[in-house]
Amino acid sequence: MWIGETFGLARVHGRSMRPTLVEGDLLLVRHGARPVVGDVVVVRFPDGTVAVKRAVLHDAAGWWVERDNPREGTDSSHVGSIPDADVLAVALARVWPRPRPLRRRLVGRSEP
Repeated sequence: MWIGETFGLARVHGRSMRPTLVEGDLLLVRHGARPVVGDVVVVRFPDGTVAVKRAVLHDAAGWWVERDNPREGTDSSHVGSIPDADVLAVALARVWPRPRPLRRRLVGRSEP
């Protein structure tokens, strides 16, 4: 565990993370954790919106995040890279309605 890490909960809104997550899912998250490519993360967009997305690339500008459902929602293709300070948490597991761990996904979109 890294210093400054705390655990919390985040609720999924919208359809941008389908099929991995659906509206209403409750996630166990670790604030202050360092994401790894493929993690589901909680981010703050430039307009202040907090969202659940997939971390797909890290570079000097921060994290490039994408939605699992390319037909819904907002991601870095709309707002650019997310600065490290605006990656608020890493999602560890869905705790409701059916608990299950969230595994890292190999990055690369496939159209439904």
